[in-house]
Amino acid sequence: MKRHFLLLCLLVFGFEIALIAQNEIRTNLSLTPDHYPKEGVPKGELKGPFEFHSKVFAGTVRRYWIYVPAQYKAASPAALLVFQDGQRATNPEGSLRVPQVMENLMASGEMPVTIGLFITPGNTSEHYPDNLGMSNPNHRAEEYDDLDDDYSQMIIGEFIPMLRKEYNISEDPEMHAIGGTSSGAICAFTVAWRHPEAFRKVYSAIGSYVSIGFRPNETPIKLGGQDYPALIRREKIRPMKIFYQDGSNDLSNEWGNWFLANQQMVSAMEYANRNADERKMEGPRYAFTHVWTDGKHSDQHPGMVLPEGLRWIFGKK
Repeated sequence: MKRHFLLLCLLVFGFEIALIAQNEIRTNLSLTPDHYPKEGVPKGELKGPFEFHSKVFAGTVRRYWIYVPAQYKAASPAALLVFQDGQRATNPEGSLRVPQVMENLMASGEMPVTIGLFITPGNTSEHYPDNLGMSNPNHRAEEYDDLDDDYSQMIIGEFIPMLRKEYNISEDPEMHAIGGTSSGAICAFTVAWRHPEAFRKVYSAIGSYVSIGFRPNETPIKLGGQDYPALIRREKIRPMKIFYQDGSNDLSNEWGNWFLANQQMVSAMEYANRNADERKMEGPRYAFTHVWTDGKHSDQHPGMVLPEGLRWIFGKK
């Protein structure tokens, strides 16, 4: 009788635990009203695409777009949002529709007046191929999945000075956000991790915090995304604010388990903050939140939670 009762309890409590876990994963997501033009909302201008030849990544070419909101005035410094995989981020029929979401959130006062910079990865050619469409250029992994400083130097040392020649961009790193999906997400995280003096807000969706960039046979060994949780736990806390999204049906392959990797990132930040609090350490704490969905490895769910993510990273909490 006791055995049957214990089995029944295990079944009941196991069901409850499974139900709680399931409830923590959002389902049935869809595009929001913020993904569509709204009556009365001032229209900004998306300029581009333009071609850019980087000195950091010699031999590559990339495209970029600049979004200028209707509310922008040269007399007032604007915030900045840099988004990777610009060809998909700016697609008006895609899942992300970042300029449209920005436009609506600025009109509602949930984002400051923000200049948007949308950049594709590089392609090893003289001109960016017209037939790529939404596909990835051929130099993406070398730029996005490496944990070195090259991509950061291109953004901070080449793109931002170019932007500042035409636009009044705030010098305050708290007004600078960077984001992306998949390898674009780890790329965005790396820029802020290495340079919190330049970027402090990160939108990270289906982030590739796995071993794509790991090169154990090179000298010195090149770290990969799977090393970030260990670095977060051991190194000093950066003044960063990160919105994480991933799906429970994300990839699991030779590079790693994407969903588990994103959970490890969150767990590492929880530990770093708790450890600093327990030891009464001075300095910043990580600000972060996460949204887990039942999505796969695509821009679909990253796009659907984008308005929520931008509200959060630009909010005061």
